[in-house]
Amino acid sequence: MMLAIDGLFDAGTLVALREAAEALDFADGAATAGALARRVKANDQAVASPERDALLAKVSAVVTAHTVFLSAARPLRISPLILSRYREGQTYGLHVDDALMQGLRADLSFTLFLSEPESYDGGALVIEDSFETRAVKLGAGEMILYPSTTLHRVEPVTRGARLAVVGWVQSRVRDSGQREILFDLDRSIADLQAGGSAALLDRLAKTRSNLLRMWAEV
Repeated sequence: MMLAIDGLFDAGTLVALREAAEALDFADGAATAGALARRVKANDQAVASPERDALLAKVSAVVTAHTVFLSAARPLRISPLILSRYREGQTYGLHVDDALMQGLRADLSFTLFLSEPESYDGGALVIEDSFETRAVKLGAGEMILYPSTTLHRVEPVTRGARLAVVGWVQSRVRDSGQREILFDLDRSIADLQAGGSAALLDRLAKTRSNLLRMWAEV
């Protein structure tokens, strides 16, 4: 399941995050790539500093409190976040994320766009699956959550700069189909809580709890 999530930041916070990101120092992003991905990775990543860490901590706190993200990802662990930058001519060729990284199993990947889409050309995240290829270029403050199992790439930036925060999730529910079932149940239960049959709500809540009992890792 691929999912776009918005409503993470208000406009003022987003401007402050972007300005803070633009003031940071960056280094070659290939240093953090796996052996195969390193050959096709040409971008920048913010180097460690108190300012970078404060920015990423703020982003992490908001993402990990967002109800849609929690419902879709069922996170058990989340990797340290990375702030990436693509300048003119930079790109990230076709690759799959490492299965194991930074002490976790990568089940889901996410990209949170910080730059306004009209401020740069190119730079779309292109995700391949068995049905079609999708090019994703979201608005500032919007995030795409997608399976780490997919082949994906970032198209070359031809104007401006693309700033984004990326990270990986080890889910409590390893199977993507099971996560989608639970996500649909969450949405149905939320709709019923807004007004609907109490008996149906109870049955759906029971079903969700029992599926989690069967599938979840703790």
